[in-house]
Amino acid sequence: MKISMKYFALFSLIAGVLFAFTPIANVTKEVKLDKSKVVWKGYKVTGSHYGTITLKSGALHFNDDQLVGGEFVIDMSTIVADDLEGSSKGKLEGHLKSDDFFGVEKFPTASLKLTKVEATGKNSYQATGDLTIKGITKPITFDLSIYGNKANATMKIDRSKYNVRYGSTSFFDDLKDKAIYDEFDLVADIEF
Repeated sequence: MKISMKYFALFSLIAGVLFAFTPIANVTKEVKLDKSKVVWKGYKVTGSHYGTITLKSGALHFNDDQLVGGEFVIDMSTIVADDLEGSSKGKLEGHLKSDDFFGVEKFPTASLKLTKVEATGKNSYQATGDLTIKGITKPITFDLSIYGNKANATMKIDRSKYNVRYGSTSFFDDLKDKAIYDEFDLVADIEF
């Protein structure tokens, strides 16, 4: 009996050590919405505006500690302009939510689903995904970094691909200093 107890103890020790160092495959990690932030910045001939927008949901998928996918939903009604105050702030926020820009009443969310993720370094990836804005889905590729339980991504989005036309030289001529550039930036700092 003593011999079998020794073997059981030895087997348990070996199994515990092996499982402790074996990466966990196929894990989904939900985004902590209250600790995550998405910042936008749009550019026009005469300057720029910036602000935030809130994630409605999100998750990252890992296999053996390597990022393999993810999906995110953005609540478009949360667009905020942080560089303005008072009536100018309200006017810009209302305009961005209107049909001139993102048509939030008809399209209350935007989404991103990662379709391909390639490691480019120890903590860095190149991600490709399907971005949907105003019901239009187009592919987008961007860089993403992960450190511990935090991820950071920066992407340039061409709004003209999503039928966001207001002030765009892709759709209108002779805008001069009223032109708004088609590309805007999103910077996401995500905790999961």
